[in-house]
Amino acid sequence: MNGEFILRIVVAAILGGAIGLERNYRAKEAGFRTHFLVALGSALLMVISQHGVSADMLSRQHISFDPLRIASQVVTGIGFIGAGTIIFQKHIVKGLTTAAGLWVTSAIGLACGSGMYAIAAAATAAVLLCLEILSVVLERFGTRNISLTFIMRNKSDMGKTIKRLKQDGTSISHYNIKEQRTAEGSTLKVTMEVKIKRSQYEEKVTRFLNELDGVCIENIE
Repeated sequence: MNGEFILRIVVAAILGGAIGLERNYRAKEAGFRTHFLVALGSALLMVISQHGVSADMLSRQHISFDPLRIASQVVTGIGFIGAGTIIFQKHIVKGLTTAAGLWVTSAIGLACGSGMYAIAAAATAAVLLCLEILSVVLERFGTRNISLTFIMRNKSDMGKTIKRLKQDGTSISHYNIKEQRTAEGSTLKVTMEVKIKRSQYEEKVTRFLNELDGVCIENIE
């Protein structure tokens, strides 16, 4: 019987690791080790929940036993790990897909812990297919947020820069202007959030660096 339990845990770890490898390849917040451990731990808890109570305890009438009580807490507990992968940075929420992937990975681990290998394998294949299709679609049709930080000599350059970006098809989310005084005179430090198509990212970043007149770019994120 122990051999069967070990097999369940191993299969869960392999399936979770497969999802983690995809996340590693995409350089996401949670990668192979996190998904591997989440799936393995979920499977282990399911095995303990279903088979960790001795037959002697089950035979006692005054003891109430729910084989799914421990496993049900996995869904709640995984929320803490998922929350750690979600980042709110510069008006943008990142990591939601990875957090959802961890949640599904825990469910796959629970399925393996119950001996439902076919369902767990099908769910893993569906997750990987979804992530790959999503990546292809986003790469072709999605947008990417870029934070620009640059220095201007005067306010008239700001209007020209905004006009130039809009003519180029760049969407400006918001911008912030701060005046700086130096020994050489006053300058304007501008922080701007823009959206561009992912397929045009490299091309437009090159344009930002070479074609914006009167602008000295400090940083592109």
